[in-house]
Amino acid sequence: MWVRANRDVVSLGPQRSVQTTNPKAGVHTRLENEVEAWKIKRTLEMVREMGAPWIVEYFPWAYSEQRLGKYSFEHADVVVDHATRQGLTIIARLGMVPEWARPKDAIANYLPEASYDDFAAYAAEFVTHFQGRVKYVIIWNEPNLALEWGYRRPDPAAYTALLQVTSQAIREANPDAVILAGALAPTLGDPSGELGQSDLDYLQGMYDAGAAPYFDALAVHSYGLTFPPDDPPDPNVINFRRVELLREVMTANGDGDKPIHITEAGWNDHPRWTRAVRPAQRIRYTLRAYEMALDWPWLDSLSMWAFRYPVPEKSYRDYYTFVTADFQPKPIYLHVQKALRGWDQGVSGRIGSPPN
Repeated sequence: MWVRANRDVVSLGPQRSVQTTNPKAGVHTRLENEVEAWKIKRTLEMVREMGAPWIVEYFPWAYSEQRLGKYSFEHADVVVDHATRQGLTIIARLGMVPEWARPKDAIANYLPEASYDDFAAYAAEFVTHFQGRVKYVIIWNEPNLALEWGYRRPDPAAYTALLQVTSQAIREANPDAVILAGALAPTLGDPSGELGQSDLDYLQGMYDAGAAPYFDALAVHSYGLTFPPDDPPDPNVINFRRVELLREVMTANGDGDKPIHITEAGWNDHPRWTRAVRPAQRIRYTLRAYEMALDWPWLDSLSMWAFRYPVPEKSYRDYYTFVTADFQPKPIYLHVQKALRGWDQGVSGRIGSPPN
């Protein structure tokens, strides 16, 4: 459902900057369904106060072009204006197909080839509208999973065709935009390839299909599951350092000069989920991952999933968050804040303390 936020109700306030010890640290904010402008502002204030200079935010195509050629960025403007006023750098994830651009009864992740040009036109309109405010854009999300590819068999050549037409439209509209490809899900795939394809194989398939000229950086998802962040990369294991294997694929294809952005990552501390860790482990692993990012010269940003949801998910997903729906900071927020802000004393329970 499309949502509105009245941008006149809540003032943007003074221009702020992020005080941080880690210029690569970020979070995924998930504000696309946040209706109230003050909650958008408060979320982004708390991101800044935590010391994370990057955010990844979802801007659904279906929300901004409900009718062909009729664009409205009212809600997106609220999010972007508050984020930039807080001094945050935005990575915009583009996706979600409007009903008019997909077959009847198809899910919102189903983008038929006949609508590639329509998606490219939306992406071009987006980077034009937000020129000077949003520089980084992700083309689609986890296309190596059938769930995110319209319940179809993942196809790196088909995704590369989408990337090509979209990239060309974006570069014509705004040459300053930085195009992120992939946002690949960390998965080993399934034997048939119907449900998902290994991110390593899929990336190689993109290169085989000629993707290299059409993206400026690779977006990667790098979850740790139950493994510590320092566990070595292994093609048969999903862990945080799997991103290094994707980097090797890029280098083997002559693309080693391009950076990577980890646009989703993290650990879950649900008490009964088999893929979760203990809360104290999650804190240690998250702090270590942010620290490791500083040692990877090819990594430009690391954004953890997910800062806050507008309402509780009432599932294991709530145990990825840093802040509750009613803005109560979790222990992980306070510990990350202490590290990213460089505070030497004990963790304070008051958000924004000590002051800038």
